[in-house]
Amino acid sequence: MSTLDKVLYTARVSTTAGGREGGHSKSDDGHLDITHTAPGKGGGSNPEQLFAAGWSACFIGALKVVAERQEVTLPEDLAVDAEVDLGQSDGNFGIGARLDVKLPGMDQSEAQALVDAAHQVCPYSRATRGNIPVEVKASV
Repeated sequence: MSTLDKVLYTARVSTTAGGREGGHSKSDDGHLDITHTAPGKGGGSNPEQLFAAGWSACFIGALKVVAERQEVTLPEDLAVDAEVDLGQSDGNFGIGARLDVKLPGMDQSEAQALVDAAHQVCPYSRATRGNIPVEVKASV
C-alpha cells in the first residue's frame, strides 16, 4: 500500500531528543504523556512496550471487525498478550514479535481461524508483514 484512500485518524506525538534514554513523549491531546527509559533501566516506558501496547489494542479491534463479518461472538474476557523483542541481526538493530490471543471458551480451530483472519486485517500486522519475525497464536 503506497497511499491511503481515506485518512480516518492522525495521531500526533512529539518526542524530545533523549529518545529511548530519557526522552519524553506527549500527544497533542495530552492523553499520552510518558518518559522513556532504556529496557531494564526502570522509571519509564520504552518503544518496544509502546509498540506492544499499540499492536495488541489494534489487534483486538481487528478481531472485532472479523468476528462481526463472520457473525462470531467473541468472549467478553478476550485479551492479547504481546511480546516485542529488541535484538540484533547482521550488526543492525531489529524487532520481532509474538501475539498470544486469549479467546477463552472458544473451539481451538475456530479461534485460530479468527486470529489468522484478524492478522490479515490488523494495520500493525499488515505493516510488519514480511519485515520482522511474527508469531500469532490463539489460546482458548
